[in-house]
Amino acid sequence: MLINIPDRARPVDQADRISAIDTLRGIALLGILLMNIPYFALPERFSDTFHQDLASPDFWTDVIIVILFEGKMRALFSMIFGAGILLFILRKKRTGQPYKVLFFRRMGWLVLFGIMHAHLLLWTGDILYYYGIIGMIAFLFRNWRPRYLILGIPLVAVMSFILSTLFYHQMRSKRLDYLKVAAIEKQHRPLTAKQKKTVEEWNKVQKEFIPNQQQIDDHTRSMKSDYQGVAKYIRPVTWDAQTKYLYFVIGDILALMMLGMALYKWKFFTNGWPLKNYVYTVIIGYGIGLPLVIYNYYYAFKIPPGSEALLHYMETHPVQWNNLIYPFQRILLVMAHASLIMLILRAGLWRNLTRRLAAVGQMAFTNYIMQTVLCTLFFFGYGLDYYAEIEFYELYFFVAAIWIIQLFISPIWLKSYLFGPLEWIWRSLTYLQIQPFKRS
Repeated sequence: MLINIPDRARPVDQADRISAIDTLRGIALLGILLMNIPYFALPERFSDTFHQDLASPDFWTDVIIVILFEGKMRALFSMIFGAGILLFILRKKRTGQPYKVLFFRRMGWLVLFGIMHAHLLLWTGDILYYYGIIGMIAFLFRNWRPRYLILGIPLVAVMSFILSTLFYHQMRSKRLDYLKVAAIEKQHRPLTAKQKKTVEEWNKVQKEFIPNQQQIDDHTRSMKSDYQGVAKYIRPVTWDAQTKYLYFVIGDILALMMLGMALYKWKFFTNGWPLKNYVYTVIIGYGIGLPLVIYNYYYAFKIPPGSEALLHYMETHPVQWNNLIYPFQRILLVMAHASLIMLILRAGLWRNLTRRLAAVGQMAFTNYIMQTVLCTLFFFGYGLDYYAEIEFYELYFFVAAIWIIQLFISPIWLKSYLFGPLEWIWRSLTYLQIQPFKRS
């Protein structure tokens, strides 16, 4: 039985929801699956087989996904999350609730959900853990003016480039040191303890970041095994990402959340901009962003596939200057995407579809976990075992099927219930009270 909740302790009412934000969140959530699906279904370096094959449908599918969606959907979701932080705070302040306690409790539960998602459902691409941690940091910037909040984008772009360059330089140094030792080995000369350690360090780096075909085959066998076998492979990789390499993702996601806060304060997400501003953003975003991302793709296209080519590239390129392009083309394109969607909403086009997308966004937590459950049960060895069995382009038929399911189920569910089931659990844990669930 549900207990009665005082009005001031209730979560946001349906009338208070901002449909544009729900719609954007729904689009971002469905779009994220476009990027996640290959990592549910295919082994490392899956693109080697079609990387330069212009006659392959896999190649052209990859072109579309990378140019239009790679990084953009997660960026949009992060921006919406940042806007959601301000919405949560403002609504709690309006009703006189202890917003700080509620917010940090909410983020704490999100971190725990992320750990369970990663280590029980065995998804290496979990974002809940990161959003919970980084959301707490973003909270500290809630009162900043928009013009200061957006400075995070260029600053983090430069800092991320510096960090990635330092990391790349460290890997490259180990590679070059290894080559010197390998030359000594070819001469059949005994190695010193220091030289042996150099070999061990490089082998460790290569296994983690540039696995050879034998290692990829071993990983594939693990993914096609039972739950314990998959977990034995997935959990250490995920734990390293959540701990050892956490610092790599903090800046990027934090900057995007801060951008989302600024855009909310500027009324971008509530369709409060003048029409011409959205139009200019679309024109500038696509006009500059598309040439940049196409150049980036072509640059990568010229590098032959395979680990040997990657190693040769590392040996001959001290700095990856083209990496500076990525954060800027991504922001240009995600702003163009978001502005185009706002124009569609303002014009009242495709209302049936946008209502369904808003329902998906309103149930984003439930739908996100549903995607993981469906994908792991279809592809992993303890499910239907389709891992490494399907062509790259064929994966997107499966994506379309999941989209259709969620676009139809979400509005049907919300006719009877106020929230998705996981949203309801999360809210109840946040308030430490059973929340209203079924519609009157």
